[in-house]
Amino acid sequence: MTLTNWLSLVAICILGALSPGPSLAVVLKQSMNNDASHGMVAGISHALGVALWALLTIFGLGVLVSESPLTFSILTYAGAAYLAWMGIQALRAGRSQIKPLTSGHSAYLEAARDGLMISLLNPKLAIFFLALFSQFISTDHTPTDQLIMVSTVTLIDACWYVLVALVLSRMGLLAVLSRHSQRINQITGVIFIALAVRVVTL
Repeated sequence: MTLTNWLSLVAICILGALSPGPSLAVVLKQSMNNDASHGMVAGISHALGVALWALLTIFGLGVLVSESPLTFSILTYAGAAYLAWMGIQALRAGRSQIKPLTSGHSAYLEAARDGLMISLLNPKLAIFFLALFSQFISTDHTPTDQLIMVSTVTLIDACWYVLVALVLSRMGLLAVLSRHSQRINQITGVIFIALAVRVVTL
């Protein structure tokens, strides 16, 4: 892989990570309802899902999704159902005081689950990898090239969401968000449900 191609891949991955959507909402939700570390866990687990998408695309399994309407429909509706479920959970959450909704390891497992699942079941990510990431794949690529590609997209995704969680905590925004958490949870719930509806009606 040439340096020019790699820099182009970096630019595409950064733009993809920065675009707002359900993934960002999940990290914000975990950071607000628990703390920055939970947001970071959600972001890192999201990046693991991104890595899996990259691997599937590189090894050709992504073609199955692009050429099979049924497979893509299953992914789409599963993602919409998960978004709707998180929306309902947010609407029922009420007010938080910057303390975990669940305690100990279970809170981190919940954050990891949400991050990973929204990554794997997000049709937007499927489209990104099938339409954009796949353009950088070549039969001439060595295993090292493939490793560089997967590492690039994974690290960019993880770093962005970890940065989001850290900025929220360092700027004291979590305390502000917590004071208005009931309203924010309601807004987040509506956004998740709206995204679910949008996914199935596109």
